[in-house]
Amino acid sequence: MRQVILDTETTGLEWEHGHRVIEIGCVELLDRQMTKNQFHCFLNPERNIDHDALHVHGISEEFLADKPKFGEIVEEFMTFIEGSELIIHNAPFDIGFLNNELSLIDKKLATIGDICKIQDTLQLARQLHPGQRNSLDALCKRYNVDNSHRSLHGALLDAEILAEVYLAMTGGQTELLFQQPGPHEGGTEDRDTLGFVSSAGPELKVIYPTTLEREQHDLWVSNLSDDQLWKRID
Repeated sequence: MRQVILDTETTGLEWEHGHRVIEIGCVELLDRQMTKNQFHCFLNPERNIDHDALHVHGISEEFLADKPKFGEIVEEFMTFIEGSELIIHNAPFDIGFLNNELSLIDKKLATIGDICKIQDTLQLARQLHPGQRNSLDALCKRYNVDNSHRSLHGALLDAEILAEVYLAMTGGQTELLFQQPGPHEGGTEDRDTLGFVSSAGPELKVIYPTTLEREQHDLWVSNLSDDQLWKRID
């Protein structure tokens, strides 16, 4: 299966008010493995950038002045994504902007939805974690994805981070590793560790009780009534 993780940066929040795309970043997944095949470009929007947007991504009008216009890269971009499943965080935002760019070139051009399937990771996250914060930063924290190098938003950087988050969200448990740490490992003696390893995400560990904790538990259980169900089963 070919999937493309996509993100954009824009001059503002609403394409309906004339805002434009200024950066597109895409990374490719083949059978849930990230490849080195990427699409990335900065674009001249031919308009000013809102101050609030500049504060988010740090991309200035001066930097974009000599960059290509969307019409100059549209064929290469559409070829890259065609036939794939697009993975996008808050997909309506990015798809709305990209379809607007296409319509500004030619209203008869195919839309993004005409040539790709689209999966919105924001909606997926809301299903998995209802009532919780599901921004990309919040998901990075939840799934232990390192985003410490993300001081500003960037389309390619955010696409790479989203790829890791998506794999962690959808990977599940694929392997069990049993480990026996040595004394003082992790600052604790006499603990067995069961490691859950996902093909997509970081290792998660379940820490078992120490010998002292088990002895205290056994003592507590021995003081309970003899009429306990588990004792009758024994």
